[in-house]
Amino acid sequence: MTTMVSDAMARSMAGVTAGSRSAGAEARRPETSDPRRGELAAFLRSRRERITPEQVGLPRGRRRRTPGLRREEVAQLSAVGVTWYTWLEQARDIHVSAQVLDAIARALLLDRSERAHLFALAGTVDPSPASECTGVSEGLRRMLEQLEPFPACVQNSRFDLLAYNRTYRHLMCDLEQVPPEDRNCMWLAFTHDEWRSSLVDRDETIRLMAAKFRAVMAEHVAEPAWKAMVKRLEDASPEFREIWARHEVVRPADKVKVYRQSQVGIVRLTSTSLWTGPQQGPKLLAYTPADAETHERLRRLHAMALAKEGAPVGEERALVEQEAVSVAGV
Repeated sequence: MTTMVSDAMARSMAGVTAGSRSAGAEARRPETSDPRRGELAAFLRSRRERITPEQVGLPRGRRRRTPGLRREEVAQLSAVGVTWYTWLEQARDIHVSAQVLDAIARALLLDRSERAHLFALAGTVDPSPASECTGVSEGLRRMLEQLEPFPACVQNSRFDLLAYNRTYRHLMCDLEQVPPEDRNCMWLAFTHDEWRSSLVDRDETIRLMAAKFRAVMAEHVAEPAWKAMVKRLEDASPEFREIWARHEVVRPADKVKVYRQSQVGIVRLTSTSLWTGPQQGPKLLAYTPADAETHERLRRLHAMALAKEGAPVGEERALVEQEAVSVAGV
């Protein structure tokens, strides 16, 4: 009888202990009744971990174990409380204003697609849906200008065009006439008639572009912006659907690129890629002439671009002469 009572008490105590542990776990578990809060938390963590301190002007320090930024650093850059931001990454049920989301988007250097995804997960209307926090600094924009008359741009790994100089603007089409959300080299190569007509070996060029895109996407396969880009291309271009279904993969390689510019003719260019940060992300792409004829045609294209902006003829000549002296010095 004593043994039976002892066993019953043991089972009862075990149940109480287990129940206490379960209740404690429930108390510690973040509130995730809305699945979007969990998605939002995971999205913020992934964006935070991809940014280095150097990209946002913070010192790395000696004892950094966290990949990317710390939570308190994002809070500092966003001008929000550390506890509040931590709760956001823990999927707590808290109200997030559009102003705070805008500040976080800027701190995390989100592009247009990522920004739209952030506001959608938060269930908040974006007051500035065209905004993009690409991290293209004023210094980098000045570098693009100084590279003229050579075409140059800043491009992210998804082929979005984040910034460009005058010569690149007019190389394949007038990019300022293209809606900001369409300034993506993949999208333009498969859907924009003028851009497509500038590609001398179009079939081979777009095949290689799709293969490079697939190779890079392997590191971003779960990210909504990448999946949305593929879906958009599949819906708009039967040609893309057919090429994408081949599952071809290539890595970037040095190759002379040949374009048919509508005003100056054929140009042959060699590209050079320079990463803008310690990790692979946005990069500066500079195109240098592969021959003297192309060099002269780029000068003409640049002069036309300046004329369209109303630059005085004397300024055009001075810029060209300055560039010629620079090239001669090299």
